[in-house]
Amino acid sequence: MKNLIFTAFLLLSTFAFSQLTEQETLENRTEHQADLRDTSIHMMDSIERTEWQGLDYFDFDTSYQITARFKKKKGRKFEMPTSTDRLPVYRRYGYLFFTIDGTEHRLTVYQNVELVKREEFEDYLFIPFRDATSGSESYGGGRFLDVTIPREKEILIDFNQAYNPYCAYSHKWSCPIPPAENTLKTSIEAGEKIPLAH
Repeated sequence: MKNLIFTAFLLLSTFAFSQLTEQETLENRTEHQADLRDTSIHMMDSIERTEWQGLDYFDFDTSYQITARFKKKKGRKFEMPTSTDRLPVYRRYGYLFFTIDGTEHRLTVYQNVELVKREEFEDYLFIPFRDATSGSESYGGGRFLDVTIPREKEILIDFNQAYNPYCAYSHKWSCPIPPAENTLKTSIEAGEKIPLAH
């Protein structure tokens, strides 16, 4: 649980919820790279750090900064599968509907039942997803987005901020596996790619 909270806090610090400029996005990516190499944080073991070649990203693209329609529809609590036997409890919080290249898509937004009890995460929502680039250009285990609970019926989502779970970098982490309903049939050519030399 400590690893989960630490990981969530670090990611929330690195990838802001608001729509960012290209410069802000590049600064966040530089900070993320530094965190991965920081031996005091222990995101990777010594062998993984030695073999580490760096991060890779799609070019920043404002067309992937999208206004989505939000529909709140809470679901029952369920255990989300992960890359290990850990089963964190989530619930569906609602849906996001948005259009890319004339085609409408839907992503389910989730709320972590334990994290929401902490004041700093009370508005935190989680979007794990796969798309047509998963396993080729982007990490096969999917990517994540973070948003805050919308106060209106629309919300800005920025796929330039899509990031890899830490399992993309190290075997030591336990990472949520995106539910099948969050598999997009289109290519999201924005955000983080497979790490270099993987």
